[in-house]
Amino acid sequence: MDNLCEALKKLKVASADSSSDSVEGGLDCVLKALAHNNAEASEKIQEMGVLPLLPTLLAPQSSCTPKVANVIAEVAKNEFMRSPCVEAGLIPPLVQLLNSKDQEVLLQTGRALGNICYDSHSLQAQLINMGVIPTLVKLLGIHSQNTALTEMCLIAFGNLAELESSKEQFASTNIAEELVKLFRKQVEREKKEMIFEVLAPLAENDVIKLQLVEAGLVECLLDVVAQTVDGEREEDISELKTSSDLMVLLLLGDESMQKLFEGGKGSVFQRVLSWVPSHNHQLQLAGALAIANFARNDGNCIHMVDTGIVQKLLDLLDRHVDEGNVTVQHAALSALRNLAIPVVNKSKMLSAGVSDVVLKFLKSEMPPVQFKLLGTLRMLIDTQADAADQLGTNPKLVERLVEWCEAKDHAGVMGESNRLLSALIRHSKSKDVVRTVIQCVGVKHLVTMATSEHMIMQNEALVALGLIAALNLGMAEKDFVTASLVQVLHKLLSDERSAPEIKYNSMILICAVMGSEPLHKEVQGLAFLDVVSKLRSHENKTVAHQASLTEQRLTVQS
Repeated sequence: MDNLCEALKKLKVASADSSSDSVEGGLDCVLKALAHNNAEASEKIQEMGVLPLLPTLLAPQSSCTPKVANVIAEVAKNEFMRSPCVEAGLIPPLVQLLNSKDQEVLLQTGRALGNICYDSHSLQAQLINMGVIPTLVKLLGIHSQNTALTEMCLIAFGNLAELESSKEQFASTNIAEELVKLFRKQVEREKKEMIFEVLAPLAENDVIKLQLVEAGLVECLLDVVAQTVDGEREEDISELKTSSDLMVLLLLGDESMQKLFEGGKGSVFQRVLSWVPSHNHQLQLAGALAIANFARNDGNCIHMVDTGIVQKLLDLLDRHVDEGNVTVQHAALSALRNLAIPVVNKSKMLSAGVSDVVLKFLKSEMPPVQFKLLGTLRMLIDTQADAADQLGTNPKLVERLVEWCEAKDHAGVMGESNRLLSALIRHSKSKDVVRTVIQCVGVKHLVTMATSEHMIMQNEALVALGLIAALNLGMAEKDFVTASLVQVLHKLLSDERSAPEIKYNSMILICAVMGSEPLHKEVQGLAFLDVVSKLRSHENKTVAHQASLTEQRLTVQS
């Protein structure tokens, strides 16, 4: 430690008169002390006030510069030294050195900046603002043969890419091209992993997704999948997962997805389809997720249904009914739900037996699977009266829906159950479906749904309740009273925030329940006339007209 103190004193003197030999000797001694006991040596450097002298020693042409940067890199390994390095003004001169042509200077400078800014989003953001991203991308292209420098760039990209503010800068460089070029050359698994760690956060940006696709990353990923699909080693499994996950991520961008779809004739699209019947769960999952992503516009959905993709998904689901893989179930149901959105696909998918296979998962206790199952059925029966009738008279399904309508721990499942219950009634308009819902004690949930904070759900509930009242008021009467339907309607009509559709359908429902004596009495007891009269001057003409009709009905029957 005495030697270090002596070296630091000499360094202070030498830095003042720019004696490079003395500086170099002092730096060698400091580096030796740091290698022996980094924390202790760093404390002494801080204590003796050496850090503020280092910016002057970071001259681009000086032979000492690599060693000065190395000292900073070593010191900044200690968390307690990072703030002092910033306060000593080391970041600006280090950033300037990234323009050096000396590879050793570049390597030590990169290490120093990386260690100072490690785990600090604010300092990393400062580097981004100082323009380091285009500089580092350029360095990667120039020095791609230098392994140490390449690794330094990749580590820096990995850290900076986590920041949202970096994505725009990365997108304005040729990072995609450079990374794909580098990936193609790699034989070592560790280096590929480093590149993957940069690609994953970058690929979250839609512009970069497209750049990566255009640079040929997808072909590289497909090669990795082909090489690792039959591997049993942990590394093979990990690499397969990383590359197939990244492939799915690239499909989340609209432009990149459409480019790879190529009207359903793209070789990439065909390769991904071949993953679905695979025996590898990871590939099954990636294949199903890829289909779900390709199925993001009507044209793609119609083409895929017409070319038999539904059967592949149904076969996959059948393989996962008993003790199946939950993530695969979820992904395959997601794909079916998306494919069922275009109207022309619904009857084709119903004829293919989609609802029968989906119903096999009613016993699932996994909320993500329950949620997708409900969404798939709801999409399938939209405008399909026969299917809604068939499903709505299935007591097992309706009982399960009523059970899930109470799943307060899973708001998504609860919401979708209510919506499907309502949809079965609205699309079937069937007395038998209404009877099944009443027998399974589902009416109260539709009344609760009418008080939802989501207007679309309120409206769906009111239309379904209106159909129940019109088709089987006598059987529903007791449930309407118990669920305080009349009070709910009074509140909806009195609330100025209620949308015109809500007010309109509430009045339709009031008129419908007037045929029941107990409900009629409740209507009379709540002074509905006053509320409805005010709505006659409503700015929405349909609401105003319905208010006039409802007022007449209330007056006649009062």
